[in-house]
Amino acid sequence: MRELVLICPEAQAEPLSDALLDAGVLSVTVEDADVDSDAETPLFGEPGMEPQVQAWQRNRVVALLPDGLDPAQLVEQAAQSLSIQVSSENWFVRQVPDADWVRLTQSQFDPIQVGSRIWIVPSWHRDNPAIPHDLAAGDPAVAPVLLELDPGLAFGTGSHPTTHLCLEWLADNIQGNETLLDYGCGSGILAIAARKLGAGCTDAVDIDPQAVESTRYNATNNAVELNALLPDQLAAGTYQVVVANILSNPLKVLAPMLSNRVAPGGHLVLSGVLERQAEEVAQAYAPWIALSVWRAREGWVCLHGRRVA
Repeated sequence: MRELVLICPEAQAEPLSDALLDAGVLSVTVEDADVDSDAETPLFGEPGMEPQVQAWQRNRVVALLPDGLDPAQLVEQAAQSLSIQVSSENWFVRQVPDADWVRLTQSQFDPIQVGSRIWIVPSWHRDNPAIPHDLAAGDPAVAPVLLELDPGLAFGTGSHPTTHLCLEWLADNIQGNETLLDYGCGSGILAIAARKLGAGCTDAVDIDPQAVESTRYNATNNAVELNALLPDQLAAGTYQVVVANILSNPLKVLAPMLSNRVAPGGHLVLSGVLERQAEEVAQAYAPWIALSVWRAREGWVCLHGRRVA
């Protein structure tokens, strides 16, 4: 493939980028043309402040060209659309080395082991001999559990500490056949793990229809049955385990609803909470369920409590 490289001043960087995209290039990036030189200048100001400028004094606009697109015609078309002049000295075309981008991307993602039992395995690693595959041998209570989930898909793929905390709680506490609600299911990783660990009827709920579809796809791909649905489709009733891995503010808002979804004697498991937010979230649930920190990791906590029977 080829790239068009165009040098331009600050005021033209953003308009030229838009014009090139409108003309059919595959992608555009803007770089400091003076990087690594004495003329290099910072673009951003203090953290949290809006930058005073949107580009550098001299910019290198790099556009990835599809096959068959004439770069000279492309530059002329973009310049005419902006009523500017672009000298032939200010642009050139360079070759992009061929690469197997799929294989290169996949090489960055290895299987993730969570605790002693759970493995999150990208599909291209399903036959990796380093991963334990003999799931039928030995005690099913300690057998490895494989979750096939590909990085790059939306809604979470198991790398975040809060996901690890919830997975570890499920691995340590699912006894078998518990009814379970995964609220804010995203990719469905917690609901799928629960089913593979032996949970019974499992509902996975998310406010995003695409997350619901993602959960259904991943459940089918992992050969488990669960109900993935939107909140207004969830029938009345309670569960022996309710797990929600979202963020502290929505967790506080949802406190009455989630608490009342927990059956007497059932478990409530919450994550997506920073250590400094733990007490505040626990207070929101105090009228219904007493929560405490079950485990912490990298500044995040997993809260757990049981509803009084």
